[in-house]
Amino acid sequence: MHVVNHGIPLELIERVRAAGKGFFDLPVEAKERYANNQSEGKIQGYGSKLANNASGQLEWEDYFFHLIFPPDKVDLSIWPKEPADYNEVMTEFAEKLRVVVTKMLSMLSLGLGLEEDKLEKKLGGMEDLLMQMKINYYPRCPQPELALGVEAHTDVSALSFILHNDVPGLQVFRGGRWVTARLVPRSLVVHVGDALEILSNGRYRSVLHRGLVNKEKVRISWAVFCEPPEEKVVLEPLAELVGEGSPAKYPPRTFAQHVRHKLFKKAQDQAGGHTVPEAAESAAATSTE
Repeated sequence: MHVVNHGIPLELIERVRAAGKGFFDLPVEAKERYANNQSEGKIQGYGSKLANNASGQLEWEDYFFHLIFPPDKVDLSIWPKEPADYNEVMTEFAEKLRVVVTKMLSMLSLGLGLEEDKLEKKLGGMEDLLMQMKINYYPRCPQPELALGVEAHTDVSALSFILHNDVPGLQVFRGGRWVTARLVPRSLVVHVGDALEILSNGRYRSVLHRGLVNKEKVRISWAVFCEPPEEKVVLEPLAELVGEGSPAKYPPRTFAQHVRHKLFKKAQDQAGGHTVPEAAESAAATSTE
C-alpha cells in the first residue's frame, strides 16, 4: 500500500535520500570500513551480494543495514561517518517514522476490531519494537533480464516502510503474476510482514515481493523493518481472533524461532529444486522464506 499525508517533511525525506546516496558514492575502500561479518553474527553494516539465487538469477545489490530505533539500542559506532550529516538525518527520520508506525498499527488494530494499541503492545511497544533500516543500492545492470536486485520473499517484520529514488523496480506477486508497483509522489510504500500475518491469524497477509534492477539507472531503496524483540514476544494468533470456526493457523514461536524456521524452509525449497514462483508462493502460504 502507499501511505500519503504521513507527516514526514519532504525536506527530511530528500535529506535521507541524499545521505544514503552519499554513502554509496564513496570509494569501495571507504565503504568496506563498515563491512559486516555475517559468519561472526555481525549483520549490521555494509555488504554486497553478487551470487546466483535458487532460480539461477544473479542477485545484484550492495546494501547497508543498521538498527535506527529505539535510541537506547542503537550502536552509532556502526553508522557511517560520511556523509557528515548521516547520523543527524537518520536519527531525525527514525523519530518521525516511529510516529507513523504507531498510527499504522493503531489503524490496523481497529481494522481487526481490537483496541487501537493492541498490536503495538503485542509487538513490544515503544521500548522494544525495533526499526531496522536496510539501504539497498542496485547498480546499473548491463543485462537486467539475467539478474534481480532482491529475490522473491516476504518480510519477517510486522510492517516494512519503503522509500525509493523514483526509479521503478519493486514488484509484488498478485493474481498469479508479478506487478510493478506504481511510483506515487511523496508516499511511503508499506508492506505487511510475517509477524503481522501471524498475529492477525491470516487476516492481514504478508506481501510477496521482489526487487528488479535497471539497465539505465541506479536504483536505491530505503527499507525500514518494524520487528518485535527476538525472544521477549511470542508470535501467535491473538486470542480475540481465534475461536469456533476460526482456529489458529500458526503455531506459537518467538520472533527468533520464526526467522530460523523460515531460513530452514527456504533451504528445503532450494534443495528441492523449486522455481522462484513455487518457492515464493510456498513462502507466502506458510510464512516462510
